[in-house]
Amino acid sequence: MSYIEQIDKTRIPQHVAIIMDGNGRWAKQRGEERTYGHRAGAETVQKIIEDAARLGVKYLTLYTFSTENWSRPQDEIAALMNLLLDSIEEETLMKNDIRFKIIGDFKKLPDEVQKSLSSCIERTAGNTGMCLVLALSYSSRWEITEAVRQIATQIKKGELSPEQITDECIASHLETKFMPDPDLLIRTGGEIRLSNYLLWQCAYSELYFCDTFWPDFDKEEFYKAIYEYQQRERRFGKTSEQIS
Repeated sequence: MSYIEQIDKTRIPQHVAIIMDGNGRWAKQRGEERTYGHRAGAETVQKIIEDAARLGVKYLTLYTFSTENWSRPQDEIAALMNLLLDSIEEETLMKNDIRFKIIGDFKKLPDEVQKSLSSCIERTAGNTGMCLVLALSYSSRWEITEAVRQIATQIKKGELSPEQITDECIASHLETKFMPDPDLLIRTGGEIRLSNYLLWQCAYSELYFCDTFWPDFDKEEFYKAIYEYQQRERRFGKTSEQIS
């Protein structure tokens, strides 16, 4: 029986975040360059975006390029940026009523990439379906550091007092302030770590790790992750009796 048949459509996670890992190793297994894997991974992105939208996911956040990725070889970075330009298909987003957003240090991206992404954000702003969020030039420590800097500036100006700093205050200064925290975080590729991704936001997220490399992560694998999520009891620090 397919996992889609076992999923409770009334309990779809509102926000799914994904660490898309394994492109390079997938390519290496096939005797190809890493960029070959990234191209295959981009095709998977398109499929999972549509699958998530059809399933009723409200927010899909994809860890696309981390601040640490800037230390990779320049030719790989250039290939990734070109692939990013090619893979954002506005037609697909518009057809599926998907809104497009970015989190990360946007100004570090090449001008051409910034221009293309800004255009896509603007054109899809009126869509009311799923919100697709790409984490680009993003890391959680960078994000939290920026939030602390903003709060410190407000205190210095007398606009905020230390006593007013709460969880909600900090969250309102994060890149993700426009959306809820992830209900489910998926990581492909066999690694079992968060890699500086949405650390604040994933405090109570359900974590799902699989060995499948990202280019091979198909809709059945995605549905399996959703199914496994639904088998878990989310207590948020309470007891089972309190939840029930």
